[in-house]
Amino acid sequence: MYSNKKNVLQLAALLREYGIDHVVVSPGSRIAPLTQTFSQHPAFKCFTVVDERSAAFFALGLIQKINRPVAVCCTSGTALLNFGSAVAEAFYQQLPLLVISADRPAAWIGQMDGQTLPQPGIFNTLVKKSVQLPEPVTEEDEWYCNRLINEALLELNHHGKGPVQINVPLSEPLFEFTTEELPQVRAIRYSGGYPKSLDNSEYFRNQWAKSSKRMIIVGQLLPDEKVRKSIEEIAEKWDCVILAEHISNVSSCPVIGNFDQIIYALPEEKWDEFTPDLLIYIGGHIVSKRIKKFLRKQRPAQHWHVSLDGSVPDLFQSLTDVIEMDETFFSLLGSPDEPEMASYSLLWKTKSDELKSKRNEFTAAIPYSDLFVLKNLLPLLPEKAALQLGNSSSIRNTQLFDLNADIPVYCNRGTSGIDGSMSTAVGFAAAHPDLTFLVIGDLSFFYDVNGLWNKHINKNLRIMLVNNGGGEIFHLLPGLNKAESLDDHISYRHNTVAKEWAQAMGFSYLSAENETELKENIITFVSSTSEKPILLETITSMEVNAEVFKAYYHNLK
Repeated sequence: MYSNKKNVLQLAALLREYGIDHVVVSPGSRIAPLTQTFSQHPAFKCFTVVDERSAAFFALGLIQKINRPVAVCCTSGTALLNFGSAVAEAFYQQLPLLVISADRPAAWIGQMDGQTLPQPGIFNTLVKKSVQLPEPVTEEDEWYCNRLINEALLELNHHGKGPVQINVPLSEPLFEFTTEELPQVRAIRYSGGYPKSLDNSEYFRNQWAKSSKRMIIVGQLLPDEKVRKSIEEIAEKWDCVILAEHISNVSSCPVIGNFDQIIYALPEEKWDEFTPDLLIYIGGHIVSKRIKKFLRKQRPAQHWHVSLDGSVPDLFQSLTDVIEMDETFFSLLGSPDEPEMASYSLLWKTKSDELKSKRNEFTAAIPYSDLFVLKNLLPLLPEKAALQLGNSSSIRNTQLFDLNADIPVYCNRGTSGIDGSMSTAVGFAAAHPDLTFLVIGDLSFFYDVNGLWNKHINKNLRIMLVNNGGGEIFHLLPGLNKAESLDDHISYRHNTVAKEWAQAMGFSYLSAENETELKENIITFVSSTSEKPILLETITSMEVNAEVFKAYYHNLK
């Protein structure tokens, strides 16, 4: 019988999946759930060494002989410190030593409880990775626990071998050994190979070929012709759905860009039909929250993450494979034996086209608002221009419209903050020979207004300041939009305008408070003839914007 501690069961089950079967333990009570589970399962060969210092070096000897990772486990408190010398030796000898440290719950560290000290990260730079497991209660806790263990175990052999620490907090009661079997768990596979071909490329080729519903999501990328061509080629060969936002910079490919709206409009009885069975993700962040929620609920059977750094971002809680390659991975998938019927991609495209038609019909008659401003600006962006986007409403609203595929799009989506969008655009324009457009909201603009105090501002910079008098997006969030603190403290409703700032910094200043003024000024704004940078401030109503935005989505259903 095994411990009933869920983090212990996850850990033991994953060690079994990874083939880590040699375990060195030292006696103790806090470690008992681990010791009981490892020692009673036939997959593990346990060695008991009383002295923790000696136990860790004993484990190094095992590693040297079997040339595989070995686990060494200890109880809480100073017992862990005695592993230090062997951990240092493992780090510099590049031996995959897995340190498993039992611990008391975090709430009792530093509270004069017995055998406690801060154990997570105790070896600092002498381990390749250190993780602190949760004590799972919810389904999300169990996913988090599983993900952390996978990350740690993968790191034992990732970019060179070395030690890793897994800290396991264990609450009392400790000695309930009532579980009869280890759980079925997800082990994430790692496949390295860049710049060479993958050793197991045949596996991926077969899995891809036999899948009937294939999807590729392209996250944020800088413009890259090689990536664009790879995506284009795989779409030509295979029946697969490619989802990409403007910041993916692959819009010239046959991609679905309005997938956020598709998911919003999709009735629940259609979810299974649209859910992929195999998902490949490449690139950085995506903006759409709906696609994240959708794929976390409708989890694909396989999710492959392709990236050069070999990181383990389990965005949809379904990651099965980490593939350390660039876009050349797609060439390894080959071609189908015979031409495929485009059934799955046609399903998505048909829905996409339907919603684009509804969008065009709706936006043809929208009143002056944030969406009206973007509807009029985006088609006028000239060739060779670049588009920078502020975070929050600016990037989300822009995604509601089509964009010339030749216009590169940039946004600070690594952390999605509002604090430096304008400074980034100023820096970009200083190096870009053609027009650089920035679409930015008022809070983001005034937060970073110091970015205009810069002697490197060029005449090619165009700033479209969409000023709706506060953080409009907060007024669209259910629950928050009824909070008493919303206007004064969260969305920061205001009446500030940018005219004096812009003129003081040498900009030509234009403004629009209605449809007529916008159409009068927007031609000057997009022109390249000005000898000064231009700021066009559009003053819109937060209330009208909210009604137009809600009506836009209501119209999709």
